[in-house]
Amino acid sequence: MLAAFGLLLVAIALEVAATSALPRTEGFRDLGWSGFVIVGYAASIWLLAVVVEKMAVSTAYAIWSGLGTASVAVIGALWLGESADPLKIAAITMIVVGVVLLNLHGAH
Repeated sequence: MLAAFGLLLVAIALEVAATSALPRTEGFRDLGWSGFVIVGYAASIWLLAVVVEKMAVSTAYAIWSGLGTASVAVIGALWLGESADPLKIAAITMIVVGVVLLNLHGAH
């Protein structure tokens, strides 16, 4: 199960990197960045498929989407010039808390 969680974290990192690179694709007119995004998403989905062989798909997807969403929001605020108002910070915090609670519940 620990290996599956490790692979899930790699899948999340790939998805976050690909999503964060989307603005650089210039609407998929920049072939280099477009290739990076497509390969990143494909690898992320492939790893997610591997993970769900050992972990419930509902848990894996909740972690994948929750941590991915929160990570992209943080990257957007820190490096992509997006706003980070109190409401956005509270919403991201709730996402992270929800993922933690889901993991704690699944551990029993």
